[in-house]
Amino acid sequence: MSRKTLSRRAFIQSTAAAGGGLVLGFHIPVARAARIEAKPWAAPAEGVEVNAWLAIEPDNTVILRIPHTEMGQGGLTSVAMLIAEELDVEWGKIQTVFADPNRHVRNNNEYKVMSTHGSQLVRLQHPHLMLAGASARERLKEAAAKAWGVERSAVTAKQGTLSSGTHAGTYGEFAAAAARVKLDREPAIKTPAEWKLLGKPTQRIDIPHKVDGSAQYSIDIRVPGMVYAAVKASPAPWGKLKSYDFDAVKNRPGVIAAVELKAVPGKRDQPDMQNAIAVVADTWYRARTALDLMPVEWDAGDAGKTSTAGYFAEGRRLMDVKGPLVTKDDPKAIEILAAAKKVVTAEYERPFETHARMEPINATVHVQKDRVDVWSPTQDQSSAVLLVADQLKVDPKTVFAHTMFLGGGFGGNGAGGTGVTRQAAEISKQVGRPVKVLWTREEDLAQDKQRPLAVARLSAAIGDNGLPTALVTRAAWFTMDGANQFGSATADYGISSMSYGFPARHHDRHNVASHVPSSTHRAPGANQMGFMAESFIDEIAIAGGWNPLDWRIEMTKHLPDYQLVLKTLKEKAGFRTDLPKGQGMGVGVVESHGTIAAACATVNVSKRGELTIEKMVIVLDAGNVINPHTATEQAESSVCWEMSHAWLGGLELDRGRFTNTNFDSYNLLRLHQMPRVDVHFASSGGTKWGGLGEPAGPPAPAAVANAIWYATGKRVRSTPFIRHDLSWA
Repeated sequence: MSRKTLSRRAFIQSTAAAGGGLVLGFHIPVARAARIEAKPWAAPAEGVEVNAWLAIEPDNTVILRIPHTEMGQGGLTSVAMLIAEELDVEWGKIQTVFADPNRHVRNNNEYKVMSTHGSQLVRLQHPHLMLAGASARERLKEAAAKAWGVERSAVTAKQGTLSSGTHAGTYGEFAAAAARVKLDREPAIKTPAEWKLLGKPTQRIDIPHKVDGSAQYSIDIRVPGMVYAAVKASPAPWGKLKSYDFDAVKNRPGVIAAVELKAVPGKRDQPDMQNAIAVVADTWYRARTALDLMPVEWDAGDAGKTSTAGYFAEGRRLMDVKGPLVTKDDPKAIEILAAAKKVVTAEYERPFETHARMEPINATVHVQKDRVDVWSPTQDQSSAVLLVADQLKVDPKTVFAHTMFLGGGFGGNGAGGTGVTRQAAEISKQVGRPVKVLWTREEDLAQDKQRPLAVARLSAAIGDNGLPTALVTRAAWFTMDGANQFGSATADYGISSMSYGFPARHHDRHNVASHVPSSTHRAPGANQMGFMAESFIDEIAIAGGWNPLDWRIEMTKHLPDYQLVLKTLKEKAGFRTDLPKGQGMGVGVVESHGTIAAACATVNVSKRGELTIEKMVIVLDAGNVINPHTATEQAESSVCWEMSHAWLGGLELDRGRFTNTNFDSYNLLRLHQMPRVDVHFASSGGTKWGGLGEPAGPPAPAAVANAIWYATGKRVRSTPFIRHDLSWA
């Protein structure tokens, strides 16, 4: 026999060609080769499936099937920890693989939920994830009890070993018998006081693969016979394709076909296709070059008359019009404001903002006679199955989505957050070959689902003690077709959800129709309006002669968890208002995803107006924290994400199209601009389970803006900060 050396990438290519399902595998602490099986949802040949979530090999290796995506948030590690805690197995014996989305869909949502968004993986899914481990543990104990002739209560399960008196055995020995056990009732899951693994800092298990380059993303997929497609939709979203001249480029090297993609009338949701044109070639460079050279005409329609300036003008006009949506309506608030001797009023604005994921939008689809294979970086792989099945009008049972790492999500890939998966399916169907669709960075930013443009006016009446007697607020956001919300998020969330003890409160909101496709972004709602609300809180406090941090503590006396967070911030950050000119500290606190997050920023502003964010102190109360290491990383990255957009980002719209669509004009935080971030957990515990992937972001821009005021005396009421003159004398 001859021995051949096969690279990881070559292995993926050859097995994909054979029609197999792709499952990425990990072993702790050393990387294990990717595992691929004809039926990735089935138990490995050498192991036994105890339940849908896990299988156990004879050597006591436990294979955990993770139904959630890994986009850098530590989902693989979090799910593994939750199950392993209850199973009581040696951490070094854990191997994780991605659960099969086809199985999930085919078996009526067998994994409960596959979506990974909204900081909900641990927050909402921990009960059934932990139960999967607890149920398997009790089945193993029951199998051993029957074999040894004892009661299950007499059997101990610990670190992969079962024991009772003189009897002992491994999980691997009893896995087959445990798979046949049916429990009379499922066990209760552990309380935090009983945790052994959870609550301890644990290194993420995906990191070694990302360091050594073996991690695979959807963009990496190569399928034998695969061709490439470059795509252009109307520069003004939802515009019409008037004409294109494929004859002008069809004889270029490698060019195979042009495929027109058509929007379905009335279908304008996040994963729906817009009118677009694609060029297919044997390499992506050839496809893109031909597409750029091909004459194409678009009809933007009325959208071609819109601009950022126009939308802001309309938003300002609406600030004088009572909104049709009233979430808090206390008539006394308006009366008190009108009669008050001292009133503070300010308007705040944020433009459209884009996700700007590091992995450009892409998808690969292979349409075959009896099955379809899909590689798409969505935050819900089961949605990829359903989207492709719908686009091709085939049975979802014949569609197999292969979960890969995501090169960023931030809400933009939620349930197939763009039409790229449908595009790839349609093009593969028409050309009869596997197709990789890859958007250029310009197409990515221009056709992304954007964070909506928003305007808000906030007014407060100040009493004799310097505290507010009433708060009246109004917001307007510009969403696709005037959408009211995305999930639970609305553009006024950070304002309408303020927990301060205002004696009287009124709030209303306008939902304004825009042609710009819109979607959730990391910490939706709380991100934009959190900046506005918490900046204005400083304005109220200062107008009343209060230290802004002491004001927040005073106005949350009725909320013990806020008191815990704010007093911890005061202790850890050492907030001051008397730094020399050019230096400043600012604070902000926003609650979102069940977590209270407070921030204190320290900044330097040169006389020329150059901003440096020296330090950010973050204090979080999520109730319970299962992995402080990953939670800290998420807080740091949330600050980086939010400051990228608030300080440096912001899309510019002109004639219905975005004009700054690459990283030379839509800036993200550079390494030298990233502040030091100190993260502290002030956990209230109990039954509170908050999210930690997003909440640290929203208070950060307000903290910086408030610090800028102390450093320069200039109040920043719009983003990005970089467009403001911060110079001082």
